[in-house]
Amino acid sequence: MTTPAVGAAKTLMTVGEFWEFVNRPENMDRLFELRRGEVVEMSRPKKPHGIVAANIARVLGNYSFAVNLGYVLSNDTGVVLEETPGTVVGPDVAYCVDANNYDDVEPKWVESPPVLAVEVLSPTDKPREVNEKISEYLRAGVKVVWLADPEVKTVTVYRTNHHHVILKPDDELTGGDALPGFSCKVADFFRLPGDRPPAPPQPPTP
Repeated sequence: MTTPAVGAAKTLMTVGEFWEFVNRPENMDRLFELRRGEVVEMSRPKKPHGIVAANIARVLGNYSFAVNLGYVLSNDTGVVLEETPGTVVGPDVAYCVDANNYDDVEPKWVESPPVLAVEVLSPTDKPREVNEKISEYLRAGVKVVWLADPEVKTVTVYRTNHHHVILKPDDELTGGDALPGFSCKVADFFRLPGDRPPAPPQPPTP
């Protein structure tokens, strides 16, 4: 076995090399991201994570069909944020507008920045790494990032040159300039069919 020399420069993987790496037969059932040239293996999400991601994808999908624009990605689809050093991440959900017909969608990874990237927190996520990933999205040109927390049922909204905003279940989440006309309750992301929607506020008793 060869041991690298002390102080030797680390070999960083390119986006093209990462494509070949993840498509090797032994890696097809594993989850990876490329973070500034370094390969990071991701763990399989648990059920609450999957439920929240699916709910968000459904709500965004309804929006895209209502406005007849773009498409929604799920299942950690690869998004290229930077060529050098190579950075390829898999947002839990993303909304893109670089194609409007299925046959026009490129068969590989997303190379144009999504309008929206959504990350759903997992218990094993480290705050520093989450913050770094959000910063990478915004630097790459993603207009807005949502960070959904299944444990406390909040969504934190990040935009370039804006302070982040934390929204609670009863708050209204709007799309702003990035998603014109989009609006839903934060609680919609953390609900199953058996959960009743919150009751509307009652007028004061005279």
